[in-house]
Amino acid sequence: MTSVVLYFHVHQPFRLRREYSFFDIARNARYFDEPLNEKIVRRVAERSYVPTTNVLRRAVERTDGRFRVAVSITGTVLDQWERWAPEALDAFRALVATGGAELVAETSHHSLASEGDEAEFRAQVAAHTARLKRTFGVAPKSFRNTELVFSDRAARVADDLGFSAILAEGAKRLLRGRSTYSLHHASGCDRVAVLTRSYKHSDDIAFRFADRQRSGNPLTPAEFAGELAAVPARAQAIGLFMDFETAGEHQHESSGILRFFDGLPEAILATGRLDFATPSEAAARYPRRGTVQASRPVSWADQERDLSAWLGNDMQQTAHGALYDLLPAVRASGRADLMRWWRRLSTSDHVYYMCTKHFSDGDVHKYFSPYDAPHTAFVAFMNAVEDLRRRAAVEPRRRRPSRRVRSGRAVVARRRVTA
Repeated sequence: MTSVVLYFHVHQPFRLRREYSFFDIARNARYFDEPLNEKIVRRVAERSYVPTTNVLRRAVERTDGRFRVAVSITGTVLDQWERWAPEALDAFRALVATGGAELVAETSHHSLASEGDEAEFRAQVAAHTARLKRTFGVAPKSFRNTELVFSDRAARVADDLGFSAILAEGAKRLLRGRSTYSLHHASGCDRVAVLTRSYKHSDDIAFRFADRQRSGNPLTPAEFAGELAAVPARAQAIGLFMDFETAGEHQHESSGILRFFDGLPEAILATGRLDFATPSEAAARYPRRGTVQASRPVSWADQERDLSAWLGNDMQQTAHGALYDLLPAVRASGRADLMRWWRRLSTSDHVYYMCTKHFSDGDVHKYFSPYDAPHTAFVAFMNAVEDLRRRAAVEPRRRRPSRRVRSGRAVVARRRVTA
């Protein structure tokens, strides 16, 4: 039997105000475009989060729990659901309550902290784990780093924190000839199992589903299940990893994507040689076959599958460096508001918008960016960082001693009167 590990990533960033200018520095800390963020999360909740989650929940119920799914939900999208789209949060709570959905931990703010500051990386993972337990009543057992960034260092942190599985892109330079359908040890780790994404099968849905629709030959659940069933007999798990917004937002409902996911569970189970498993279930079920090593990080982004989508040009490296250089001062300030703003600025989307790649990868970056140009994103971000730097540098004013009150009257020192 080969297990299908179906995993969705759920995320929305707090986008910056494009008009936050140099003249706003030290005048106001209104960095984030609240109207835009509200508009987008409400739209995606209506198109994707609520209807797709309902499809998945009904599939768990119809199959008596044989259908299994995993989701990671960032802290930033949880914040937005609580403020603007509580129906989405309710839908995910109902899905998790079925027992058929595993929550996957990550960084609370979808950050690149694993590449910037290990203490902050650990802090964000701990904060996210606690948030999931508080919100959904369950503690995550598996982990995925932001944008599926996998490295030896990130894997060791996940192992140290007690996770049983970590998700990674099935990139050739990570697997080095090993099968993407096998579980592996992570270099230098004792416990955590590495599950890799089958990018061929995952992208058939995430990127090529609409193309087939336009060609008049739409992908059907039965056809796709047949393709999965044709993997080698030794295959342990097939990692289908994609953005949750694939269903209903990136691929509109009119494409048939929701009908596809509605029919997929029974089509896969009907093959007789495939079942479903969550990441932690797969880690407990299958032995490891070899060890993978990543001294240089691997991600699921773009053709290079590295960090170049976020740190590939001078603007991105300057912005990333400026933000993490500021972290010690923010910590030293002891101010919760400054740390909250810093963490929202740490969301990887901000440097992603500064990418200057061209051709097919560039088109993907433009699709997600709210800016007219990468440089506009850079200017808005650096203005916000500079304002935050100045606020963190200000010494908290010492409070003047409060006046003592006796019998309802303030007691003040008498002015000495000299003759």
